[in-house]
Formats: sequence, structure tokens, C-alpha cells
Amino acid sequence: MKIATFNINGIKARHAALLDWLDEAQPDVALLQEIKSVDEGFPREPFEERGYNVETHGQKGFNGVAILSKLPLEDVTRGLPGDDEDEQARWIEATVVGETHALRLCGLYLPNGNPVEFDADGTPLRDGKYGYKLDWMDRLEARAGALLADEMPAMMAGDYNVIPQAEDAAKPEAWTEDALYLPQTRAAFRRILNLGFTEAFRTRHPEPGHYSFWDYQAGAWQRNNGIRIDHILLTPQAADLMRDVQIDRDIRGRDKPSDHVPVWVDMAC
Repeated sequence: MKIATFNINGIKARHAALLDWLDEAQPDVALLQEIKSVDEGFPREPFEERGYNVETHGQKGFNGVAILSKLPLEDVTRGLPGDDEDEQARWIEATVVGETHALRLCGLYLPNGNPVEFDADGTPLRDGKYGYKLDWMDRLEARAGALLADEMPAMMAGDYNVIPQAEDAAKPEAWTEDALYLPQTRAAFRRILNLGFTEAFRTRHPEPGHYSFWDYQAGAWQRNNGIRIDHILLTPQAADLMRDVQIDRDIRGRDKPSDHVPVWVDMAC
């Protein structure tokens, strides 16, 4: 079972590019972020014609997540638990049923968190957009713990907006005051990992130089000035099923690309 995560940066703007990649890569499941569309505005037909079941959790103009699956989906839920007043569409999950295993899939678009405000000592203040990011990560940690307690193969995959370590940025020094790389952000990410999750890509590719995002500005793609912020986290039961994991980096060099590229994992399901 080939499962990919892909921040497409607008389903309407990247519609053709997404279909081209799906036709080439043939993932069984694609977890999408930043669809930037309400549910009823999502162009379902081209994906359904390719055999995909489509589940969305949309929002007008920004955010929004979706699942495309050639396999049956069960128990679809929307919204990260823990805050009934959170209206941002950043979380969707479902159980996908394979030939030998069922797998709980959680697709996420973690808040960016910028701009960050600092106190006089240079400590980031936990309010505004950065406070929302850290609060969201606390809720993510709680959901992660519940997934582990279920003891079912599960993964949390998507755009985490987290640069876990210096090797995940071409120029880490440029990110020291950014919400994606602040020590508090990375510590929150490590707390989730340390519950018992496997960060799929780093288990197979520990070397530096692998990125999943290149900004549109300042020739970032041409200079390979990238960062790795799209991650797949696996429960122990899911990690035992992993066969391969890769980044489809060349997609970034095509016409009208997203600033992200797909990351995929092959599971023995």
C-alpha cells in the first residue's frame, strides 16, 4: 500500500499538476493539505474517475485537508480533538482497509505559527499565532497517545511546519527565530516522537540534504535552499509494516508546482 502526503497549495491552482502526479506515482492513498476549498467546491470527479474515494475537510480560501483513497475508507472523522471552538480545517482521519491489515490514517496541516513575538529576553511569547501552534501541538500529542493506546497500525502524516533538526534545512541559521525551528517547536515535536512513534523518512535516510519544501522566492528551488517539514509518523505496529519511504523532489521543478513535494511510504498492508 503506497501512501503519500502532499501539501498541494490550492486544489484549483494545482489541479492539473496533482492529477499528473497521481497518474505517474499511482499512490493507493494520498493525504492532501492546503486544498483551500470548501467541501462542495472540491473537484471530485477527476479523482473519482481514477478510482479514488474522496473525503474532504475544507475551508474557504485557506487550510483544508483531504484523503484520496483507492481502497475503502471507514470511520472518517474531521477535526483534531481537544478544542470544540477551533474552526480551522487542519485534521482528517479514517481507517483504510488493505488486503492484510487495516491502517488508521491521520492527515494533518499543523499551524505555521508565524509571526512570533518575543519578550525582552528573547523568549517567544505563547500567544497569537505561535500560541495557537503550540496549543495545537499539545492536542496533537494527546491524540497521538490515544492512537498508541489503541494498538492499531496508525500513521500521522502531513505538513507539520516543523524543521526537526539542523540537517533538515539547507541554511538552519536563517530559521533561528522562525516558528518552524524554534526550540519550543522542536521540543513539542520530540515529545510526540518520544511517545513511541517512528519518523519514517529519517529511519531510512539519516543523511542531510533531503527537503520537502522550497519557497517560491529568491530562487530557493534553483539553489536547493530547502527545508524538510512534511513528515510521516508511524506507531510501532505501523512501523513494522514499512517497506520503503521516499520524497518525490523532482515534482518541484515542473510547471506551476506547489512549494511542497510529495513524501510517500510503502506499507505491507
